[in-house]
Amino acid sequence: MHPALALQKAMIARLRDDAILTALLGGPHVHDRPPRRAPLPHVVLHEIETRAWDTFRHRGHEHKVTFHIWSEHGGKRWAYEIIARMDELLDDAPLALDGHHLVNLRTIFWTALQARRERLFQGVMRLRATTQPVS
Repeated sequence: MHPALALQKAMIARLRDDAILTALLGGPHVHDRPPRRAPLPHVVLHEIETRAWDTFRHRGHEHKVTFHIWSEHGGKRWAYEIIARMDELLDDAPLALDGHHLVNLRTIFWTALQARRERLFQGVMRLRATTQPVS
């Protein structure tokens, strides 16, 4: 399995399995692609950018993961609450990846802003992960 797909599956499963995040979102509204007419708030794994992260002895990959959080109510505060819970769940999480070893997973950036539509708020959370194939 491609390391980015293995990482995506593990992160989404961890987020969907959390009762606190599910309550904040009003359901298991964590998606791997932007859903049509999905209820708000929801979380979308926007992209995973993957690069080679090889060392002298080992092959590996570096991944920059971007999540988007969308909400219509609660303003930026609501987006930050969702991001805070996601950070608790993912930052340095010991995720099991299919065919790969997760070396590390760290949150590197987050923000919340008002989208062009006045009532819509967007949060952005970015993480950095490094993986190595299981030998």
